[in-house]
Amino acid sequence: MTAVSASPAITPAFVARLAERAQEAEQIRRLPAETIADLTTSGFADLLKPARFGGQQAEFPAILDPVRRMAHGCASSAWTIGFYALHNWMLALFDERAQEEAFATRPFLAPAPLAPTGRGVPSGDGIRLTGRWSWATGVMDGNWVMVGALCGPDEDPAAIYPAMALLPISDARIEDVWHTDGMRATGSNDVVITDAFVPHHRLVRVADIYSGTAPGAGLHDADTYRWPMVPALSLLAAMPALGSAERVTEIYADRLGERILAYEGVAQKDKPLAQARLGEARVRLRALRGLLADTVADIETVVASGQPVPRAVRADARMAAAHIVRESRIVIATLLEASGASAHFADNPLQRIKRDVDVLAGHVVFDYDTSRELAGALTLGMKVSRTAMV
Repeated sequence: MTAVSASPAITPAFVARLAERAQEAEQIRRLPAETIADLTTSGFADLLKPARFGGQQAEFPAILDPVRRMAHGCASSAWTIGFYALHNWMLALFDERAQEEAFATRPFLAPAPLAPTGRGVPSGDGIRLTGRWSWATGVMDGNWVMVGALCGPDEDPAAIYPAMALLPISDARIEDVWHTDGMRATGSNDVVITDAFVPHHRLVRVADIYSGTAPGAGLHDADTYRWPMVPALSLLAAMPALGSAERVTEIYADRLGERILAYEGVAQKDKPLAQARLGEARVRLRALRGLLADTVADIETVVASGQPVPRAVRADARMAAAHIVRESRIVIATLLEASGASAHFADNPLQRIKRDVDVLAGHVVFDYDTSRELAGALTLGMKVSRTAMV
């Protein structure tokens, strides 16, 4: 069985409304209520939800283009909405009982800070979980939460394993720490959990998530749920950067025809260097879209074969995502520096886009040195840490 086709949930009008609310979203440091309502109406959060739970069960790559286009309106909103949809996919990797419980909440909106900064100690048929997690994107409107933790008995360190735990948001406390210079609308505050019980069926081992062999991979008869975690997360997370670079290129091209350079008295479009910057930006973006398509095709081919995606292929995908973000930042910075001082007024989208993408690029999965090292080492057949993020 193949995944069903996705309905066109994200329209140009949807993206335009994100743009209209972008400044408000930044000011209130979360998605406006109207955006959450639009998201719910669109059904986009259900894009990768399994069909048996009322979702669209789309092919995994179907999430990428809409999130890229949403970033033409607001990068922070695109990031948050994209992760809400991705986390529905992540829930589909859990045990069937966990999915029945959490998918009963409609829409299922869950932040997922995955760094294993929590500790789960065995207790009955589950664990007692305590910890604090940062970077909880979308937590202000979340109804569940997924967190990373090291689980197992204190007396047997060898038996401790990293896992992802699923809890209702009522088990968590949100601490308002998200005072940043970019990506403000994501509301990525901290989550604190103290001695909460998590049954075993709401735990999934990180090793199984990374390899694409989590319980949900066998439960749902669709290639969508056999995608490995790191390529899925990294490529999705790169889309707001790529979409932002595309939008900056559009704005720059529009401004060329109307901007008269002070003290020169000529239209900027008549300057050869201005034309060259535009040409370079466009070809960089074409190259990035080609890299994205090639990377997705490689993973789709392996997934369709029924075989696990090799670590080297997964590392190449992480490298591609990091490269997309790096190149997108270069496009944005190059065009912004040629857009004049007026681009830095607070109501100009250019400065907000740059701030958002600069902060977005700080995500651990986009660490360019680490991504290059992992991709190179695995290409050479060398061993890397079993906990490496690939």
